[in-house]
Amino acid sequence: MTDITPEKARAYWGATSRLMWIMLAIWFLASFVVHLFAPSLNGIRILGFPLGFYMAAQGSLIIFVVMLFWFARKQNEIDEEYGVAED
Repeated sequence: MTDITPEKARAYWGATSRLMWIMLAIWFLASFVVHLFAPSLNGIRILGFPLGFYMAAQGSLIIFVVMLFWFARKQNEIDEEYGVAED
């Protein structure tokens, strides 16, 4: 970030900050909100396991892994847009 103007730096931080807040919201939903509904989902069974258990044990982990790849791609796009991408 050698030749970046203060305006461009503020815009870059704004885009990065928005992405961070989106990621935190998705993380919160996958970590807490989905688990609040787990007991009511236990009436549905998938492969012999209650759906609530499956969502708590496996679904959240899948969401987190997808989030990591999505975040890396979006952050790279932001970096390229503002000219601060790594080589």
